[in-house]
Amino acid sequence: MNEAAKPPMTPPVHRCHAIGCTVAVEPRIFMCRRHWRMVPRDVRKAIWANYRPGQEIDKRPTREYLRVAALAKQAVYEKEQGSELPR
Repeated sequence: MNEAAKPPMTPPVHRCHAIGCTVAVEPRIFMCRRHWRMVPRDVRKAIWANYRPGQEIDKRPTREYLRVAALAKQAVYEKEQGSELPR
């Protein structure tokens, strides 16, 4: 297949970060609406406080963002599963 005949590349689909969720969301969005509402308000605020515009492009979030992201994922898991996230 020559270069002109190749189909254009499509960017990978970004999915909600809740464990097991397959809902597509914009790359700058952490979780789908359903899961985001399960995250405690203080953790949601911390996610946005530590979000750096463009981190979804350069894949370089801060350590603090990753820490609060893990708390958000854990909170959703615990609400859905009724138990702590396995370590």
